[in-house]
Parts: sequence; structure tokens; C-alpha cells
Amino acid sequence: MKRLSVLPQQCLLLMTCLLMALEAVPIDIDKTKVKAEGQVEGEKVENPDTGLYYDEYLRQVIDVLETDKHFREKLQTADIEEIKSGKLSRELDLVSHHVRTRLDELKRQEVARLRMLIKAKMDSVQDTGIDHQALLKQFEHLNHQNPDTFEPKDLDMLIKAATSDLENYDKTRHEEFKKYEMMKEHERREYLKTLDEEKRKREESKFEEMKKKHGDHPKVHHPGSKDQLKEVWEEADGLDPNEFDPKTFFKLHDVNNDGFLDEQELEALFTKELEKVYDPKNEEDDMVEMEEERLRMREHVMNEVDINKDRLVTLEEFLRATEKKEFLEPDSWETLDQQQLFTEDELKEFENHISQQEDELRKKAEELQKQKEELQRQHDQLQAQKQELQQVVKQMEQKKLQQGNPPAGPGGELKIQPPGEHKAGDAPQHPAGGDQPLPPGHAQEPAVRNDQLTNP
Repeated sequence: MKRLSVLPQQCLLLMTCLLMALEAVPIDIDKTKVKAEGQVEGEKVENPDTGLYYDEYLRQVIDVLETDKHFREKLQTADIEEIKSGKLSRELDLVSHHVRTRLDELKRQEVARLRMLIKAKMDSVQDTGIDHQALLKQFEHLNHQNPDTFEPKDLDMLIKAATSDLENYDKTRHEEFKKYEMMKEHERREYLKTLDEEKRKREESKFEEMKKKHGDHPKVHHPGSKDQLKEVWEEADGLDPNEFDPKTFFKLHDVNNDGFLDEQELEALFTKELEKVYDPKNEEDDMVEMEEERLRMREHVMNEVDINKDRLVTLEEFLRATEKKEFLEPDSWETLDQQQLFTEDELKEFENHISQQEDELRKKAEELQKQKEELQRQHDQLQAQKQELQQVVKQMEQKKLQQGNPPAGPGGELKIQPPGEHKAGDAPQHPAGGDQPLPPGHAQEPAVRNDQLTNP
């Protein structure tokens, strides 16, 4: 069914996928052509991955809730505070039985998935006695005490977990980028330590030259300013800069026609500015830094324009921002190359942390090596014992043969039958009157004389 355009506005707190109900298309494409050629009425558009570990579960819950008319109507009239307070979650009691049954099934599947992940994690460290119920407590997006049915509490927990995770998402990205930059500098300095003085000077000179080359770029317009938007209007949209109109600009770049500029649609507006600073073909330009720059630009515009802090820009908010002094006369925008990303103290602390991790890994490697050597010693010892036993068995077999006793078979039976021992019915046959000796242990019968046969 067709996704509701109002869903992204009200369900930001549920998930980024609700913020971006339709995937953005390039801003330099005619929207009327895009809709006519690439969009089919009623076609469901795949949403971008949010990066949350429960992304798929959240998407499925949202899709099921969309099918209920009552819940959909309540969602259209709900405000942000009602969603945050959990009032919307209580509407779950009024949805159809079919929807509740499907939600129950989704929850059971999610619980089973989490248990499987926990077991796999514990098995990897060879742990035993896993208490799945206790470990499920670490997952805050569902009620683990009731693993079988989806209740209003589950929807409330899902909303709050997604809200918290999404609010911290940008912060986490900034922290990861900072670590990335410090690691680059750490590795550079460690490499310099391996060089002699002459080579070290050449590397330092090359490094400074690349920094200067990267910083030598055209002026970057302040994100969200009139100059920046007019540049997009002219170069990306191919329109006359003298005819720039904010309302038309907004509708043109609301690529999914839902009445809002979401985060993806905003970030698409900064592509031209980023191209002034970053080129993937240039050795001195780091594409990881480009994405950090894009994030900073989007955050800045959201802070300036997004009045109700729902991470969406309405037409009213956008037009109001174009009336501000900052829109017409913005401050200069400092790119990342003009900022100090970390201090020497922060780098030193980071390097100490790396050193501690390396020490821990080294100790673990030494322990594993000792375990390996001990296992090898035990293996060698067992092999030596095996060879000794084989030698003893061989000597015993040879001794039996020397004493005239045949070697025993695997079951204790004799491999060679001693002379004179025959099976029943196999008495030795000798010619009449033969003088063949009897086997040992058989007494020879006295000879019978002819006169004894005639005279008893």
C-alpha cells in the first residue's frame, strides 16, 4: 500500500526510516520526469538503512502498524509530545486482531534472533551456562519479560530506544571521526620514527605540501545561506540565479513530495560546496573527511532552521529562515582543514590507550603461545608413550616366537596352531606299519606280539 506522507513527520522518534519515507534522488534531475519515469503509484520504496542493530525489526513493526486504519488516523493527529509520552503507544490496544497477531509473531522472531546472537557470542568465548533471559535485559527496544506478545510497552520501548539511539547517532559519528584522525596522525609519527633524518625531513616536507594543496580551494559558501542555495539553483538545477525563489527551491528539493526536507535531502544540497574542497582523484583529499564535513553542514542547517527539533524542515520553517539576517549575510564557513580537530593532550591519551591495547594483545598472544607449546609438549609425550608401548608389544611377540609359543591375535586367539593339535575328526593319518613319532605328550602303546593274540 502507499506509504503515508505524514508518517515521517510524526514518527521521527520511531526510526530514521520514518524520517526518510522515500529515498532521495539526485537534485539535478527534473522531479516531474522522475515521478513519471521512476515512480509508480502505490509502489513501495525501500528506505535507507539506519544502522541500528534492530533496524529490520523496527521497519517490520512500522509496516504492520501502517496497515491498521485506526492507528494510522491517530498517528496523523498525534504531536511529538504525545509520541514521547507514550500516549500513542496506548492506541495499540485498539488495533485489529490481525495486526496484533502479526506483531506478536514479529516480536517472537526478534527475541529468537537476539538469543541466537547471544549464544553465538558466548560460544565464541567458550562460555557455558548461558542465561538468555538475563542477557536479553541489555536490549532496550523490547520488553524481554514477555517474549511472546507485543504489548503497548513494547511500542513505547521501541520509540524511546530509537529516539535515544538516533539522537546519539551524530555524536557517535563525530567521535569515530576524531579517532580516525588521531590514528592517522599516530601512524604518521610512528612511521617517521623508522626513517633516518634525511628521509624524515623529506616526508615532513611532503606532508606540509599536501596540507597546503588541500587547503588551496575556492571559497565555501555558508551552508543554508542565500549564496549557497542560489549556487545549487544555478549549477545543479540549471535555473536563472536572478529568478531564485525560496518556495520553488523548497518544492524542487523535496524530492519525495512529502512536504519536508529530511536529512538526506538537506545533505544533497551541499554536494557542490564539498566538490570545491574534495576530489577523490587527489591524494591530499580524504573522502572520510568529506563525509564529516557534510555531516557538520547538515547539523548546522538543522540547528538554524529546524525550530521544533524533529529533524525535519517544513516549508514554513524554511521560509522563515530565509528572512533572517544570517541567510543574507552569513559568517564565513570554516572547513575542517581550518580547524584543530584534536589537541596534543588528546592525541597522547589516545596513544596511551592504543599502547595499553597492544600490551593486552601481546599478553594474550604470549598466553596462547604458552598454551600451544604445552599442548605440543603433551602431544610429544603421548607420541613417545605410544612408541614405547608399540616397542614393548613387539618385543613380547618376538619372545613368544622364540619360546615356541605362537603370537596371539587381536582377540587372544592363536595365529598359528601348534603341531599335533587338530580339530576333531582330523586325526593324523600314517601308513600302516609306519614308524612316524607321536606328538609330544602322547605315550606310545606297547607293541602287541602275535602269540598274545593267539594265547590270551
